[in-house]
Amino acid sequence: MSMNTLGPLIVGTLADVSNVEAQPAEVACSAGVANAAVEVIEPRIVPLGGPRAMTVRRTLPTRGRSMVGAWCFADHYGPDDVSETGGMNVPPHPHTGLQTVSWLFEGDVEHRDSAGVHALVLPGELNLMSAGHGISHSEVSTPSTTRLHGVQLWIALPDAVRNGPNGFQHYAPEEFEIAPGVTGRVFIGALAGQTSPAVTATPLLGAELLLAPGAQAVLEVDGDFEHALLLDTLALTINGIPLRRGDLGFVGPGRRTLDIANPTEGEARAILLGGTPFTEDLVMWWNFVGRTHEEIVEYRAAWEARTGRADDPGRFGTVGGWEPDDALPAPPLPTTHLKPRSRRN
Repeated sequence: MSMNTLGPLIVGTLADVSNVEAQPAEVACSAGVANAAVEVIEPRIVPLGGPRAMTVRRTLPTRGRSMVGAWCFADHYGPDDVSETGGMNVPPHPHTGLQTVSWLFEGDVEHRDSAGVHALVLPGELNLMSAGHGISHSEVSTPSTTRLHGVQLWIALPDAVRNGPNGFQHYAPEEFEIAPGVTGRVFIGALAGQTSPAVTATPLLGAELLLAPGAQAVLEVDGDFEHALLLDTLALTINGIPLRRGDLGFVGPGRRTLDIANPTEGEARAILLGGTPFTEDLVMWWNFVGRTHEEIVEYRAAWEARTGRADDPGRFGTVGGWEPDDALPAPPLPTTHLKPRSRRN
């Protein structure tokens, strides 16, 4: 596995995150006032390809909420039998203005990008890729993978750094005890005395939590953050509000503790996300994050105009190990010109 870091600050996540919908919606987001109560966002099922392709449970962005801090995209998938779904096979595709985070529970994914990074995404390990001005990458599950299971996340970069260089980091956090029967792995930010060295452009939190049957904990959190709990397993409660598999339980800023409990007879697992409210307007479409409709048009045109030659890399570069014609074509743009809308719609 090779690793490099490009740029002093911009380090997003590497491993996989791509939106391979055939007709992606354009999403415009702006800052809004958060609700202090628990807001339960139910996932929508999104197919990522043909009849044997993966499906994901998407909770960000949805009609009810666009962001949690700078977290602007959240897909939850699996456990999938690779013999039935074909696993993950995403050819080179572009990104701008974001960081990608992939966190696996099961399976391995091979990552290649146009900055020359070639790495494995492994369960319980964080790979961080920042797109900055532009990057392209591919994600393919390894031949040894029989089950694929995890989450895919995007982080919006603030205007000050969104057009900077791309970069990559890797971090394997240690599991630690939070309370009896409750353990965690902090892959971004800090929680319960544990801190990740991963560098991000805005204050963020990302952690995996495991709760034994009947276990509960009171988590001390940053009161300036918005928080959300994405449930992987059957049931969990946050501040007494029940979540079902795939739900995202959102809590606005102002709370300094989160009460979580596992009411089931099996182990519960969830991803805790947090961050200071993102105050900049965004427009997201396909794999691009920009600020205006016109920027999205420019990004798409640059991707479609690429030659794929190593001596003419263009904005997004080229990914080793692939032929130029293998890259994903950009879908047609929507016919509407969207304006920013509230983070909570």
